[in-house]
Amino acid sequence: MNFIDLFSGAGGLSEGFIRAGFTPVAHVEIDKAACNTLTTRVGYHYLKRTNNLAHYLDYIQNKISRTELYALIPDKERESVINLPIGEENNRIIFDKIDSLKGGKSIDFIIGGPPCQAYSIVGRSRDENRMQGDSRNYLFKEYAKFLEYYQPKYFVFENVIGLKSAKTKDGKSYLQMMCDLFKEKGYHTEYEVLEAKDFGVLQNRKRIILIGKKNGEEGFYPKFEKVNFNVTVSEIFKDLPKLQAGTGNYYATKYNKYDGDYLFKSHIRNGLDFTTQHIARPHTEQDKGIYKLAVEKWENGQQRLNYNDIPTEWQTHKNTKSFVDRFKVVAADLPYSQTVVAHISKDGHYYIHPDISQNRSLTPREAARLQTFPDDFYFEGVSEKQSRTAAYKQIGNAVPPLMAESIANKLKELIRNE
Repeated sequence: MNFIDLFSGAGGLSEGFIRAGFTPVAHVEIDKAACNTLTTRVGYHYLKRTNNLAHYLDYIQNKISRTELYALIPDKERESVINLPIGEENNRIIFDKIDSLKGGKSIDFIIGGPPCQAYSIVGRSRDENRMQGDSRNYLFKEYAKFLEYYQPKYFVFENVIGLKSAKTKDGKSYLQMMCDLFKEKGYHTEYEVLEAKDFGVLQNRKRIILIGKKNGEEGFYPKFEKVNFNVTVSEIFKDLPKLQAGTGNYYATKYNKYDGDYLFKSHIRNGLDFTTQHIARPHTEQDKGIYKLAVEKWENGQQRLNYNDIPTEWQTHKNTKSFVDRFKVVAADLPYSQTVVAHISKDGHYYIHPDISQNRSLTPREAARLQTFPDDFYFEGVSEKQSRTAAYKQIGNAVPPLMAESIANKLKELIRNE
């Protein structure tokens, strides 16, 4: 079964569908850094299929350049990543590219969801116009054009739960507008709020997942059994070397001894004896002092640090009434962490490592593990120069691959039953 991934980001949703046996025809994404990540992952899957994975491993160990890696990937594979904004100006170009890539094959699934900022509750609260004039509010109309053109059997549309309450100036629900439009295109749409932690992801991440079925009838939405590995967040740190702020390596980092099974069952560890991008941000002495306070409070009775508890000389914000939890430890002794979001690319204050001896925020690899990205998944920047910021942003915006794989497997079951 073939799919195209719209608004792909780094490809977390796609990764889960590939694992479930689906074949990607194209990924469409506006962000150049994310497109480089997608191309590198396309290379991984191609080289793995052709028993040449050693070349990919050479790349993520910095033995060959990105240019050399991409030279090993056929043009058609690389061209499946389409770096264009979806919209009236480019849709015809994108259709032509996808038509060329798919040949005579059908598109069975369309997956992906447009940027969430326009529907986000936090985004609306911070914007003086409550995102009313944001053009991203209506990207679902572009999504519908792809449904109309390709007529897939199903589509999967992911977004933030703020979509349930987001309304136009005249009080219309964006969610209802979507469902009505998709119905016009021939799709009955159902949705649920799904929680990543119910799929074995060690993160408290709620997302609304719309599934549309061509000429579908009510009641097709799959039922998901909850997965519980009975571990705590500490599991993602156990085999990673300890780091101080500003240290680590973009490339190969050998594992410490690990005697658990979560990392293998969740496909985070998948056969290599090393990982990458375990590199910590540098922090100011002031931030490290605050981080230490936050960890000490958590260790002393699982208390969270309130911004007003920070010594006055360390406070940099005049706002002491809202967002008072802006410094937060990723608690190792809880069954799941707070939601990993794209703001992690700006600073690490909301993602403090629980080990006080390391006194730092999470590395990209630790954040990627909370999202269940496999350890051989490499996040790119715009140029060949490595970018920790771009990696954090892509990780925070992604769908956890473990969750995506479960969704894909259930949809595969639906098709088999039909």
